[in-house]
Amino acid sequence: MTPGQHDRPAPGPDQPATGESVGAAFARVVVPGALYGLDLATHVVALLLGAHTLATVTQALLMPLLAAVLLGASTRPLARITRWALAALALSWLGDVLPSTVRGDADDLRFLLMVGPFLLAQTTYVTAFWPDRRRVRPLTVAGYAVALAVLVGVCAPHAGTMLVPVLVYGAMLTAMAVLSTGLGRLAGLGGAVFFVSDGLIALGRFAGHPAGTAGSVAVMATYGVGQALLVAGVLHRAGDMWAAPRSKHLPRPSGAVPGATASGGVAERGGEL
Repeated sequence: MTPGQHDRPAPGPDQPATGESVGAAFARVVVPGALYGLDLATHVVALLLGAHTLATVTQALLMPLLAAVLLGASTRPLARITRWALAALALSWLGDVLPSTVRGDADDLRFLLMVGPFLLAQTTYVTAFWPDRRRVRPLTVAGYAVALAVLVGVCAPHAGTMLVPVLVYGAMLTAMAVLSTGLGRLAGLGGAVFFVSDGLIALGRFAGHPAGTAGSVAVMATYGVGQALLVAGVLHRAGDMWAAPRSKHLPRPSGAVPGATASGGVAERGGEL
């Protein structure tokens, strides 16, 4: 038995501990995960080739595929953090698809239809990550505060009437990135990459760099990777939450040291921190 293996919930009636469950897990997690990676790669290629219809379709598929991965890999009943993360993915999907419904020269409206749902998505992520706020390090808060100040300083002179929405969104984006570090390295990296992605959007719109195809590719590549890392971090943290209540009901081998794993190591909650 490997460290942490005894902490996973026992298979229920619908989760037989046989080779069949391995095949089911493959279908639930690996298949949508592979499709997500393929869809993101196809989207990037579509952007490079200027295939706008393909780019629109593949962008609309990103969050549903990622939600399928999260659902497929999650233990039932769903943990609180998992439910909030699913809501954040749904709101992110709205931010992906609503701007494409606007026709003609209406860039401001298109921008607001993107920022609005993503503001709600960031707020939802903040709600999901809030219980782990005490794990956030002060140095992380200071670093993101500096990054936000620099970003606002560059964009504010060119934001015009969009300044207030940009400031509100920037504050919530930063809060999400900061709080994501409380879940562990995976989620923290995801929050950082997501921060970079949205920062590139702001710089491209208000400062003019990056622009064009290169800017779109950079934004979407970092967005796709950032969201995937956040989902991986949520799954890791949800696993920790399942382990804690189960471990206290399991008998300890004679002579075992409290907190020791079967391999002699010491079990850690949120060991990635």
